[in-house]
Amino acid sequence: MSLHDYVFLTEDASHDAAIQLINDEAFGPGRFVRSSERVREQGPHDRRLSFVAADRGETIASVRMTPIYAGSHAGHLLGPLAVRPSHKNLGIGRELVRIALAAAEKAGSQMVLLVGDPPYYAPLGFKPTRPGALTMPGPFDSRRLLAACFGDVEATALEGEIHHRDRKL
Repeated sequence: MSLHDYVFLTEDASHDAAIQLINDEAFGPGRFVRSSERVREQGPHDRRLSFVAADRGETIASVRMTPIYAGSHAGHLLGPLAVRPSHKNLGIGRELVRIALAAAEKAGSQMVLLVGDPPYYAPLGFKPTRPGALTMPGPFDSRRLLAACFGDVEATALEGEIHHRDRKL
């Protein structure tokens, strides 16, 4: 199958159960202790910029975007990104990231952050941030904090606390 055989859709509430199952399969219960999850717990994700992939009507992959501030810059935290085991290594995850990045840029986001593997995300436009310049609740490997930036924002210039845009300071 090629990517043309899958349907990519904006996430809506009807996808919630399938997304929960996909994330459970991919990450298990350990995902809830990650720093990224601490940020996601501060407020809702943005369904307008979150997407699913379907194969013959079955939701088989998902990517979510959460509105954040990274210091003074307004952007989004990408993730979780997950694909059902039956559909891994077909380019579906990368396509979901491309779609989400294009939507975030169009919506006026200054950057999209994630904690992930540089070799996977670099070809999609993500660059390392400056180690130690950004903080999140809980421990994380700052060498894996990556940013895809838009306009004149640079990944290495980002600094400050990463938090949900709805969080009261």
